[in-house]
Parts: sequence; structure tokens; C-alpha cells
Amino acid sequence: MKRIVVLFVAITAVAGFLAIAPPASGHSDEESAPISEITIPIGYRDWRLISVAHEEGKLNDFRAILGNDTAIRAYRDDKLPFPDGTIIARLAWSYVPSEENDKAFGHQQSFVAGPPTNVQFMVKDSRKYTATGGWGFAQFTGGKPRNEAASKSCFSCHESAKDQDFVFTHYAP
Repeated sequence: MKRIVVLFVAITAVAGFLAIAPPASGHSDEESAPISEITIPIGYRDWRLISVAHEEGKLNDFRAILGNDTAIRAYRDDKLPFPDGTIIARLAWSYVPSEENDKAFGHQQSFVAGPPTNVQFMVKDSRKYTATGGWGFAQFTGGKPRNEAASKSCFSCHESAKDQDFVFTHYAP
């Protein structure tokens, strides 16, 4: 009986450690880091592409906008407002010239994604986020949440897209 108790305690301790340990791969897209109540969804980099964008000026970045299955279904069905459970991810990388590609073309014309800048999420929950049009916002840099103020400032920009349920990105089939 004593062996069973010791074995049970050992198994429980190992299970507890594995539950709180970060993934062995160390990739931030597999971690779940809290900010407010929004975490990085596991496997988000496997979501479908909604669109891409290039921001100039101070941001000067490339962006890939991805959506979970609920988001993609809503986009394809042209359904507004987006249903609860919709999650839209925005991945951004700095915008840099490609010397390798430019050599192949014989002149400067190619730009590629450089180092990542951050990942942002919009999570639709019309009950939880009533003050922000039904959307929760979160920003992460290097897999870690940005400060609370950065995420709270998102809605003020998104208010201009109220007619599109506060979403800027249009689906590019």
C-alpha cells in the first residue's frame, strides 16, 4: 500500500511539472501567455490566411492576417457581425530589402520579411468585451504580452471600422 501511495505522489508531481513546463520546442506560437484574459492560441500559425498588408511610415512592416475556422467561415459567408469565437491574428515582420533576390533581378526591387515585430489578436466575445464592440485585443512580442496600455489602445483605432464590425481586413480569397 505504501508503494502505491509513493507511486501516486510521484506521478502527480511529474504530471504537475509537465502541465506548467513550457513546450520543448520553445516556439512562442505554441506558448500561452496571458494578457488580460487573452492568451496566444495554440497552433495559430496553422490558421488560414485572410490577407496580407504592408505598412509604411513609422511601422514599416509586412503583415499576415490569419483567422481561426470561425473567422474564415464568417469571411467566406460574408457574415457581419462576426460570431463569438472568431479570432483574428496579425503577425508582423520588419520590411527589409533582399540583396540575394536583387542580385538575381539585376537591380533593387525585392523586399522580404525581416525580424518579427509582434503578434496581435482580436477575440470576439460580445458578452465579455461589450465596451470594445464585442472584441478583446492583445499584443505579444517574443511570446510575451505587451503592456496593458498597448492592448487597450487598439479599440480607439478600430472604432473607425465600426461598419465592418471593427475589423480592417477584408478577405482576399
